[in-house]
Amino acid sequence: MANKKFNIIKSTCIPIAIDNNNTDNIIPARYLAFTTRDPKFYGDAFMHDLRYDANNNPVPDFVMNKPEFSEAPHEGVHEIIVGGQNWGSGSSREHAAWAIAGYGVRVVISSSFADIHRNNLLNCFVLPVIVSREFQLELFDSIAKDPQTIVTVDLPNQTVTNEATGHSEKFDINGYKKHCLVNGLDDIDYLLTQKDKTEAFEQTMKKY
Repeated sequence: MANKKFNIIKSTCIPIAIDNNNTDNIIPARYLAFTTRDPKFYGDAFMHDLRYDANNNPVPDFVMNKPEFSEAPHEGVHEIIVGGQNWGSGSSREHAAWAIAGYGVRVVISSSFADIHRNNLLNCFVLPVIVSREFQLELFDSIAKDPQTIVTVDLPNQTVTNEATGHSEKFDINGYKKHCLVNGLDDIDYLLTQKDKTEAFEQTMKKY
């Protein structure tokens, strides 16, 4: 997945109001057998068995197939998912995070996440944002009233704002992961930025 630097994400949202939306919903188990890392492959599989019926036809009533939410995410459009409670429960499969990133989503907002899935999202440069239940429900309500509702996620200041109401909340994030997202660094990239310090430490240790 592309290491896209984070700053401020300002976008419309896809509301997936499914509590306990588990990783088998996010990407069905049969996709775990594939070895490709093609983002589009996994993006096409995102929520596949809810998006499509047994004949691979779109399910009209599913939110991602509704005209106002069916446009593929791109800058400023549908880069944010507002999800139900306990997003990403179930198995720890990394493929679930690959699917979300491959679909083009930059941020998932929920009142709670499964811990392993939350970390997998961060490793795929997708920002999981935890908000209060009240704010989560307000976002769903605003989007239901106007699908063009804009939400602003400001990573440097760790705030999320519902532009329809002007209400904001702060969110927490691990300082190391924040540094990596802001600078577009994965774990290996980060280690490479510390090369001089690492080599200096090795020289010091040679004295012992």
